Amino acid sequence: MVFKPQRFHDDNPVAETENPNTARLEMAVAKALAVSPRLDASELTVVARGRDIVLSGRITSRREIDRAVDIIMSVPGVEKVTVTVASNEAP
Repeated sequence: MVFKPQRFHDDNPVAETENPNTARLEMAVAKALAVSPRLDASELTVVARGRDIVLSGRITSRREIDRAVDIIMSVPGVEKVTVTVASNEAP
């Protein structure tokens, strides 16, 4: 049996463009964080909720949190970042 991509009169279904693939967005954000210099993303978790990203886990400093947010916002498709990470830095 051969499965073809879903089409409606040769157009993509509307639901596909209204509801972006969150797994792809999560992977793109996680990859961007992982390959970024000056950022240890080994204890970070990324969850996409639509076009919003929730960043959680542990990070070394406030500067790295700011860097992570900048990196996430540079990924196409991201509209908002919510940060729930704990910093290892003393207050």
